[in-house]
Amino acid sequence: MSKSIASALLIAVALLACSKNEPAPATSSSAAPTATTATTPAPPPAAAPATGTAPAAAAPAGIASADGETSGVKVVVQELKRTSGGTVSMKFTITNGSDKSVGSGYEFADKDHEIIDHGSVGGVQLIDEGGKKKYFVVRDTDGKCVCSQKIKDVKPGESENFWARFPAPPDTVQKITVIVPHFQPMDDVPLSK
Repeated sequence: MSKSIASALLIAVALLACSKNEPAPATSSSAAPTATTATTPAPPPAAAPATGTAPAAAAPAGIASADGETSGVKVVVQELKRTSGGTVSMKFTITNGSDKSVGSGYEFADKDHEIIDHGSVGGVQLIDEGGKKKYFVVRDTDGKCVCSQKIKDVKPGESENFWARFPAPPDTVQKITVIVPHFQPMDDVPLSK
């Protein structure tokens, strides 16, 4: 290598090293420094997952939650509110803390609409225990649910947001049971206006 190229490389390295205003992180001589790309602080560590499960994303807080049939999987209702069109809008999150993907396919479909409900949350229901009435997801003129569609698997350690619309129960109903297939029922979930 020629002397001028070596000198140019040495100057370039020196300029790069001097251009940074941050102090270098302290490292021990036995550990190699690692680069990080995170720009936000990490959340506090969660409790260690059970053997055979993936580290889960923290389940967001909500108005109701339930554990799934698969250990480590959780559903959280974020919002359940009446809308101006005489419907109830529900927003919910599924968090997968297991070591397997939570399937979409027909997993959350209404069994009476299996073909058209593939990849949707059309099987979610609301139950008015006092009025002894079950509310199914609203359907359009083609029979498709007015809900999240074309959903993908929820991979281990991830969370996904979903939504669905239902016919509104009478105004006297202030709390309702929410049923999401493959999760425990969530009783007495408040309906907001």
